[in-house]
Amino acid sequence: MVKTVKSKAYFYGTGRRKNAVARVRVLPGSGVITVNDKELDAYFGLETLKLIVRQPLVATATEGRFDVICNVYGGGLSGQAGAIRHGIARALVVADEEAFRPTLKKAGFLTRDSRMKERKKYGLKKARKASQFSKR
Repeated sequence: MVKTVKSKAYFYGTGRRKNAVARVRVLPGSGVITVNDKELDAYFGLETLKLIVRQPLVATATEGRFDVICNVYGGGLSGQAGAIRHGIARALVVADEEAFRPTLKKAGFLTRDSRMKERKKYGLKKARKASQFSKR
């Protein structure tokens, strides 16, 4: 979906991972990544999370070509990083499908990770943890 804001065209993608949802806008620019009105380095402390967010841009060799603006909520930092990666990949496909889709699909960035937290069952302490069994 191509939209414009302040006379700039941008490409939109929604990413999801665990309970996190990211709304991502990709604009032609200098490579600045903004997450919830903060720089990427200020929002994510761990280098691995920053690496996860940049993966679609590195895979398509577009690191310096696009600015990324993300609004992300829900889940923890790891889930949010995965959601942003998913959203960036989807937005890049909207930008240029023939060039980016095969690369992103092969890397697995377009597939929504369906793993979720298992629900707690009654009679147990957590999803699978039970109290210790004693015969006597």
